[in-house]
Amino acid sequence: MARVPAAVLTTMSRFRIRRRPRPTTETALVPSPPNRWTRALGLMAVVLLGAWLGLLVVGNVRVPVGPMDTTMTLRPSLTGGTKINISPLGALHLDSHSAPVRLDVNVDQLDPERSQALVDHPERLSGLQDEVARDVGHGALDLAVRSCVAVVAGATALGLAVYRRPRRALAAGGIALTLLAASGATAYATWNPKSVLEPRFSGLLSSAPSLVGDARSIVTEFDVYQQELARLVTNVTKLYDATSTLPAYRPDPTTIRVLHVSDIHLNPASWKIIASLVEQYEVNVIVDSGDTMDHGTSAENGFLDPIEDLGAPYVWVRGNHDSRLTQRYLEDLKNVHVLDDGRAVSVAGLRFAGIGDPQFTPDRSDKPGAEASQELAGARLATALRDQSAAGTPADVAVAHEPQAARQTDGEVPLVLAGHVHHQEMEVLPYGTRLRIEGSTGGSGLRAVEDAHPDPIEASILYFDRDTHRLQAWDAIRLGGLGLSTAEVSRHLVEENQPGATPSDQPGSTPSDQPGATPSGRPGSTPSRSPSPVPSGERSP
Repeated sequence: MARVPAAVLTTMSRFRIRRRPRPTTETALVPSPPNRWTRALGLMAVVLLGAWLGLLVVGNVRVPVGPMDTTMTLRPSLTGGTKINISPLGALHLDSHSAPVRLDVNVDQLDPERSQALVDHPERLSGLQDEVARDVGHGALDLAVRSCVAVVAGATALGLAVYRRPRRALAAGGIALTLLAASGATAYATWNPKSVLEPRFSGLLSSAPSLVGDARSIVTEFDVYQQELARLVTNVTKLYDATSTLPAYRPDPTTIRVLHVSDIHLNPASWKIIASLVEQYEVNVIVDSGDTMDHGTSAENGFLDPIEDLGAPYVWVRGNHDSRLTQRYLEDLKNVHVLDDGRAVSVAGLRFAGIGDPQFTPDRSDKPGAEASQELAGARLATALRDQSAAGTPADVAVAHEPQAARQTDGEVPLVLAGHVHHQEMEVLPYGTRLRIEGSTGGSGLRAVEDAHPDPIEASILYFDRDTHRLQAWDAIRLGGLGLSTAEVSRHLVEENQPGATPSDQPGSTPSDQPGATPSGRPGSTPSRSPSPVPSGERSP
């Protein structure tokens, strides 16, 4: 083999290729440093997530706006705008601004003291608009300061947790503050005060134009409506105390008290009234003869949730505005007893049997064969009542929504309850069954807000003897609607309990207890006290 000259070896050594050392196992596990764009995107993700968490935890303020308590919050959004939540009605969406933040305003409740002050001093209503504007301005300023603190604290805290470097954490907080300031400037520049005139509705308010008029009447008149009704309910206590002292009839502690309501039609103020009556009258059971809803949609189901907290068991039958979907939702609520197809249930010492309305007409249309279907439903209920009597478990009270169906039970039960017609009636049927028709406990629903002469709120307290399970007396309660300030309670006696009457084993079967036999003009009833309006200084009906 030929030898390589020394000169050539020297030249090759000068140009020897330097090989990079092979990576060890330890070196191979260390990731290569991220590039500039990856670091920037990561920091931005930390900033946005931290700012959102900060707003979620501490970025809201409770602000009194006029007689209402509200909660204001800023939320990240792609479209901006303002969302006003009016529970349980739904929400109003306003295109108030274009920015990556949305203003949420939750109307929590009416403050009783501030509402009472407006009622006692109606002259303050003239300056209410300016007061509301000032309250909103103070709330917005407070919200802006709190939001700045929230986004900076949230982004800084998350940055410190992720990077564990104070400089990176402070950078995240500074970027979050800069983004919030830019969003605020954009919102200010694009602010549209006329957006309140063109709101979008969601939830139960999706049908608001057909129910209660425009957005302004919902927000303003409904608040007045609700505070008026809350005040009127307190007057019922005074009237009840007065009627309870009458010598004709005094309920003893063993008396079973039943609150009969009907045709609430999505009026959220009704729940406060019912809860107040349950407490004041020490009600043992509530009976609702239907039309609790207005359209029977799933969006309305949340309206029913307060039933669980009314303070008494709730017996319910389906009305023509209540769907099967509504019925299934109620069946899942605690303390609610849904009656249908003649089913019977014992509650608070009384046995109730009922049937749902065979018609579902949320559009208030008349379907062919409606009269025949009501008679058939009533006949099915009567058959169920006969079967229960033959089995030794007779019903004390039957419940149907439509009076036409209820009349088919004549002779099968002492008392049958109904609604549908939106006014109170009492009638003794030919074979002795007493028919009690309740008015609208919702004042015909939210439509009352826009009517010039809204329907009154009506309900009844029925008194039953605990031993015989028979009706002894009832109080008819009537509260004025929107803008009206009257409350009436009238006591009525079953004829067998009137002074000088001959006792009977079958209430409602005496000849004197027939329609038109009483001086009150109300079939089958004699008022022990005529209705008395409650003076309040407000306009009368």
